[in-house]
Amino acid sequence: MTSRKRSGSGSKRPKEKVVYIYELIFRGEDPTSNSNPEFWNEFFLLQPNVESLEAELLKQTNEQLMAIRGNINELFTRCIDILGSDHPKRVYNSLQTLCALIYAIFKKSSSGTESGFDIINTMVGFSEAEEKMKKLVHHCNEFLVSDTEDCPRDMCLKLLLVLVTGTDNVSQNVLLEYIMINSIFESFVRILSDPPLRALHGHDIVILLTLLVNYRKYEAPNPYIVQLSILADELALNGYGQVISSSLIEFCRQYTQNLAEAQSSSWFSSLSNIVGNMFVSDEGCDKVQQIRANNALLLALYEAVHLNRNFIPTLAHSQAESSAPPSPSNTLNASQPVPDLAAAPIIDVTQFPTHPNAIHYEPYELSYSSLKHKIKQITIISFKFSLIHNIILYQIPHKYQTCGN
Repeated sequence: MTSRKRSGSGSKRPKEKVVYIYELIFRGEDPTSNSNPEFWNEFFLLQPNVESLEAELLKQTNEQLMAIRGNINELFTRCIDILGSDHPKRVYNSLQTLCALIYAIFKKSSSGTESGFDIINTMVGFSEAEEKMKKLVHHCNEFLVSDTEDCPRDMCLKLLLVLVTGTDNVSQNVLLEYIMINSIFESFVRILSDPPLRALHGHDIVILLTLLVNYRKYEAPNPYIVQLSILADELALNGYGQVISSSLIEFCRQYTQNLAEAQSSSWFSSLSNIVGNMFVSDEGCDKVQQIRANNALLLALYEAVHLNRNFIPTLAHSQAESSAPPSPSNTLNASQPVPDLAAAPIIDVTQFPTHPNAIHYEPYELSYSSLKHKIKQITIISFKFSLIHNIILYQIPHKYQTCGN
């Protein structure tokens, strides 16, 4: 009984092996000092401790970071090298380590202790930056278009999102120059064209593409602007539109539901809301945050309409095909005999004079099914314009509101 108490009374949890290795790296020591040739292969079999890795880097001063820059460069290089491995666990752990490392370096840079120019030198080193980033983007392209079941596509997209959103102003992100040089646009198109992959990763793809299109948009040539403007793949354009519409429709559905619940409340609740709206409430902040979360998709819609002349025609054409009217049914009853067309009277059209300048129209019969189809098309188009209009109107009252942190 006493021994059990001693074993569980305030005993310190043993440190993870991966955390111990992080500490060695950020103390400037060589983690491979025991001359183990399999050290890095074994290291990437260990589950990364993201919190510890970020904490170890963030607590370093600027001088300390410069002193241990060689170790950070080595870790970054080893992560990229292991991406070519055929071991799924090593590859996944490597991507997760890269996410934590890049995120921590960007966070350290934004804190004011480092200039943005030093990010490249701290992460990978100037001399090898172009080669290593080219290799990283190459592996990302392979993962995005891979057909294997254990492909780490989701973690690869998270890495790209961390890399692209490292700075508040996307045009100040120096690492994006390497993504401009080594394009991932074709991989995005492949995913948007594939319905199962689009359902899983379409939202991330559209967000990434929108951010890359806006990198130094008015300052320098941007290959993603050019590629999006000339994209003529109907499947990809239709998939792009479906990602945007599904997200915005869901947002509008939630807003309509909240509005209906608010209108059905009692007069006392309405009075409380009036008084509460005099101040900035948490509920108001939540609504503003929900709208801001969809701002990127509204921007994605704008970029597609503004840059690509095929976007709207493709959506209209695909919508028309998906809502095509059914074939007209037989207008004769089963009890009626089939008319004998050979016995029909012959009409001499020459006995009906026409004006020489008269316009001749082809006969056209507007059936009920065709009329129903036209009305359905008009309703769909009206709904799309109403959807965008409602979203814009809903943002106006909250545009100048400020919410406390």
